[in-house]
Amino acid sequence: MNALKTAFAVLILFSTVSIFAQDVELTKKDSIVQSYWLVSLGANAVDDSGHEFNKLFDIENAWNIAPYPSRVSIGRYFKNGIGMEAIGSYNQYQEGKRVDGAIVQEDIDYFGLDFRLSYDLNMILGETGFFDPYIGIGAGYTDANNQGRGTYNAVIGFRTWFSDHWGLDFNSTGKWAMDAENATNHIQHALGVAYRFEVEKGLSRKGQEKLALLQEMEKEQQRIQDSIAQAEEAERLAERLQKEKEAAALAAAEKARKEAEEARRAALQNKINDLGNVYFKLNSSYLTSKDEELLDQLVAIMNDEPNLTIRVTAHTDSRGTKKYNQWLSERRAERTVAYVISKGISEDRISHEAFGETQLVNDCGDGVYCTEEQHAKNRRSDFEITAFD
Repeated sequence: MNALKTAFAVLILFSTVSIFAQDVELTKKDSIVQSYWLVSLGANAVDDSGHEFNKLFDIENAWNIAPYPSRVSIGRYFKNGIGMEAIGSYNQYQEGKRVDGAIVQEDIDYFGLDFRLSYDLNMILGETGFFDPYIGIGAGYTDANNQGRGTYNAVIGFRTWFSDHWGLDFNSTGKWAMDAENATNHIQHALGVAYRFEVEKGLSRKGQEKLALLQEMEKEQQRIQDSIAQAEEAERLAERLQKEKEAAALAAAEKARKEAEEARRAALQNKINDLGNVYFKLNSSYLTSKDEELLDQLVAIMNDEPNLTIRVTAHTDSRGTKKYNQWLSERRAERTVAYVISKGISEDRISHEAFGETQLVNDCGDGVYCTEEQHAKNRRSDFEITAFD
């Protein structure tokens, strides 16, 4: 009963954990893109006015904007937040714009080839959904205002994603000239459509926390299931032990009963044996008064024990032929049984069997000299218990 109570309590706890687990499950929102290849195509704007970072939004006088797709990039981004990207861009310094501190008098081509390393700030900030900010550094080569120059670059930007593959990329890159004389530092802004492929997804931090919680809950459920199984096993063991105990008790009781029955039977057989045997005269099957007294005592015992069944076995000595002795022993057995039945014992409680001279009690067989007293011991009827309930 205690095992059942324990199992019932554990089952309730298991049900509670299962219901709670239904409220904590991983969804699509818990997965994020972790690594991918990226290509982008878009437009760019160059601010090479010579103001450097003083007049960032002087769009009318300083920004040179190409009105068509003028920037392309390809990059590889890894699970650790690091990205590598190669960028090619084309623009045109427009007549009337300020370039290197002077107003240009004609349109001048701008070419840029840049390489950069970037880092996904979501690795620090945590996942922000569609908003994916990043910073980076790099180097490149720019041909601007008819003057080539190597540049050190620094970038800040963000991407916003509409799906696992498509999004927009916004960024601004500061470019510092390495050695070129009379070349000012400048800024390049970019906006493009981004497409990522060979996407490998994983869990966000929140998703990892959920997964850890689910794993803990699964362990708890397994522990509860193990507890239930142990409780059930303990109950089965207790039942088996109880059955074995009951079976042992029944076996012990049955053994004791049989031993008591055997002891009583043995005692009763000894009591009958103590009466002695019916002994017949030579070549005779008639009972003497002494024999009848003995049989009366046997009848008294059988009346006291109504479940007692007796078999009478009759014998002869070895003198005479075997055929004659067999016939004679049958007559002795029949007369012995007839007397017991005449005293009121039911026929089904006493049977007989004749053995002739085949079961001598001594060595007085054919051809062996024995005294009359020795031969007399073989002319007998004796009694054996056949049933005692």
